[in-house]
Amino acid sequence: MVRTRIDVGRVRAAREMIDPVFLDTPLYRCEALEPELGCAVSVKLETANPVRSFKGRGTEVVASLLAGPGAGPGAGSRAAVCASAGNLGQALAWSGRRRGLDVTVVASRSAPAAKLDRIRALGARLELVDGDFEAARERAADVARHDGVRLVEDSLDIETCEGAATIGLELADAAPAFDAVLIALGGGALATGVGQVLKTLAPGVEVICVQPLGAPAMTLSWRRGRVVTTGPTDTIADGVAGRRPIPVVLDDLLQVADDAVLVREESITAGMRLLLDHAGLVVEPSAALGVAAVLEDRDRFAGRHVATIVCGGNVDMDAYRRWVGIAPGIASGHGA
Repeated sequence: MVRTRIDVGRVRAAREMIDPVFLDTPLYRCEALEPELGCAVSVKLETANPVRSFKGRGTEVVASLLAGPGAGPGAGSRAAVCASAGNLGQALAWSGRRRGLDVTVVASRSAPAAKLDRIRALGARLELVDGDFEAARERAADVARHDGVRLVEDSLDIETCEGAATIGLELADAAPAFDAVLIALGGGALATGVGQVLKTLAPGVEVICVQPLGAPAMTLSWRRGRVVTTGPTDTIADGVAGRRPIPVVLDDLLQVADDAVLVREESITAGMRLLLDHAGLVVEPSAALGVAAVLEDRDRFAGRHVATIVCGGNVDMDAYRRWVGIAPGIASGHGA
């Protein structure tokens, strides 16, 4: 049996802490995509929820524990801070507001404005820093130390992994309808969580992680079996654009991933266009990584049935229109 920090029993318990609005998301075969991709494709849609990404599953677990009777007395026991490229911050703000927690989100000034606006609208305190996500992560750690509050670190905190892993429970219920799952790879919570559940409950399913060429740190680390830190990232997929993999998360990934692949930016935007034109889905770049992987290696997937996790739909619409080739001011006629 594959052994990581993630325990399937705890994943089942985590499911009970999560607001049902995030659970049992649509999983369906999208036949309209299949002529373009040359294989059978099922979509696991993680955008149909209040924060439009899978991150709410993990923050629901974190916030439930912070607000619960075991949170403990003292300053900071009902407060949390996180660094975010946008989606985690929205999710923590939503989960915290629901439970009366004080939430601070630290983000880069270069993060998509739509995501930052939504964090503010959900009532979190937002602090912006110069630099990239790693600069935000360092500042969030400083805030946690200074204010004595809980630092929520996506992928390092097991709650974020086991919350994301509940997607794996839902996928495992559908196996063996598909024989491979394509998972966006950033910090690793989604890949390690879903991967552990599938290796336990549906071991015949191939777990393939996908990352942009412009943000390859975790993939390079997986390939070399050790942490590889990279320089500045260069990708539109901001949600997976980390530079410094977390060692224990890499250890987990090495146990559950069958492969990790890198895809070009043009394949990501092509994937976004396909999901818009053939599935009616407006998605952020990270959510198109699975489709991009098929586009770049059609022979590998020909004749197979793959599932791809559409992990987020928070996108700046002006940038989105540029990426998918829609002229400004022209409505697409599609919804998220």
